Amino acid sequence: MDIESKNTAYDFKTGEVLLFDKPYQWTSFDLVNKVRKLICNNLGVKKIKVGHAGTLDPLATGLLIVCTGKATKTIDSYQAEEKEYVATLHLGATTPSFDLETEIDAQYPTEHITRELVEKTLKNFIGELEQIPPSYSAVKIKGKRAYEFAREGKDPGLKAKKLIIREIELLRFHDNQLELRIVCSKGTYIRGLARDIGEALQSGAHLSALKRTRIGQFIIDNCTDIETFENKLK
Repeated sequence: MDIESKNTAYDFKTGEVLLFDKPYQWTSFDLVNKVRKLICNNLGVKKIKVGHAGTLDPLATGLLIVCTGKATKTIDSYQAEEKEYVATLHLGATTPSFDLETEIDAQYPTEHITRELVEKTLKNFIGELEQIPPSYSAVKIKGKRAYEFAREGKDPGLKAKKLIIREIELLRFHDNQLELRIVCSKGTYIRGLARDIGEALQSGAHLSALKRTRIGQFIIDNCTDIETFENKLK
C-alpha cells in the first residue's frame, strides 16, 4: 500500500510496500539504505529487511518500489511487471553511456529529421525487439559488471536480449529534443532505446532525462519523497 493512502501505523517487520519518487543523482541503493536507516531508528533495531523492485539509474527519477520485512518476498513479482517511462532524447550527439553520465563523444547531422520521420521511425520500435544492453550497465559478465569493463576501455561483449515495447508516444519534438512516453517489458534499457532510435534516424542520440511513471498497477502520483517519509516517522 502506498504511503500517502495509509492512515494506520506501519508494520515494517510483517511487511510494507512503499512507493518513492527516487531523487535525481541517488542510486536505488542510496534510497533503500536511507529508508532502512530511518526504519531501524524508528523501531530501535539494528537491522531489518529492505529491498527495491527494479533499479533506476542515478540520473533517472521516478517510481521506485521499496519493500520491507516479509514483503521483500514479493520483489520478484513487481520486477516482472510492465513499466512506463517518460524519456527525453537529445538528437545529434552520442555519449559512451548513452546518457549524461559520460561526455559527448560524437556529433551527427539532424537537419533531415522531421516530426513525420520521427513518428514513422518510432512505429518500427513497437512490438518484440532484440536489444543489446548498454556497455555502461550492471549486467554481469563472468562475475564482473559490464560498466567495469567499459570504464577500462574494454568491450564487455554483451549479447542482445528480447524485450517488448508495447507503446511509444511522441509527446514533444523541439530543438533536437524528443520527449517520449514508453511502455515496455522488464529488462528494457531506455538508454539503449535512445541509442537505437538515434541510429534509425540516421543520426545519433542520447538520453538527457528519464522518469519512471508506472510499474504494473503502481503509479507515480501515489509516490512520496524521502523527506515526507522521514517526517511521517517522526
